[in-house]
Amino acid sequence: MIAKPDFDRYRLAAEYIREKVAVEPEVAVILGSSLGGIAELVAGRVSVSYRDIPGFLLSTNPSHAGKLVFGTLGNRPAVVMSGRFHFYEGYSYTELALPVRVLSLLGVKTLIVTNAAGGVNLSFQVGDIMVISDHIKLTGASPMSGPNAEEFGSRFFDVSKLYSPRLRKLAFETAASLTPPLQLREGVYYYCPGPQFETPAEIRAIRALGGDAVGMSTVTETLTAGHAGMEVLGFSLITNMAAGILDQPLSDEEVGVAARASADKLGSLIEGVIANM
Repeated sequence: MIAKPDFDRYRLAAEYIREKVAVEPEVAVILGSSLGGIAELVAGRVSVSYRDIPGFLLSTNPSHAGKLVFGTLGNRPAVVMSGRFHFYEGYSYTELALPVRVLSLLGVKTLIVTNAAGGVNLSFQVGDIMVISDHIKLTGASPMSGPNAEEFGSRFFDVSKLYSPRLRKLAFETAASLTPPLQLREGVYYYCPGPQFETPAEIRAIRALGGDAVGMSTVTETLTAGHAGMEVLGFSLITNMAAGILDQPLSDEEVGVAARASADKLGSLIEGVIANM
């Protein structure tokens, strides 16, 4: 028998959070690997550990803090997910819908997703920030699989403008207004389930299919947000060139070093975008 979406589990998690935090967030930001420092930009921070939230998922990646940070960001009430969840941790795609659905019940209408990604586009460099224009996911599974959660949206929903054109335009305008101005890339994010890095042959195939950056996250959250009617903006921080481009092995350490080095400029961009919404 196919299990129905556990709306009571989402509701209990949201109710617990409301009891602990007075902030009613309009915007949520999900932080990628080693980007937890961006949470320090939140004013009046109140943190809730994932471990304390009934029925919530637990992050097993050591570069993810595992907490919700509530407060003000860009002069708007916001919540930052410092730590996300991945298929490679053993969660099903339907389980991965839980965090964003809880955010939806808390009142979030806009979701900003970030990730540390490998550069597939040969013109990209480590440290570049790519605005996600679209994604490719060929794994054949979806967080919306199984009976539909009617409380959030209809089963068959349009994703042709999943990554909001309005917010993408705003991201470029905000980047140009920073001091010094920030040059952004734009491109397609290719989702791979991991946890192993991709092979050089896979990267060549991804490039041929139109992928500009590759990573192991973001897409399940974005699809869940789209199903719930949220407006989504995505950023990929290029932390390494993908397999086979440079004659060197890939490592999580390399990703972490590059992510931490560029976290400040990505944080300033996110804060500016939220302020200009």
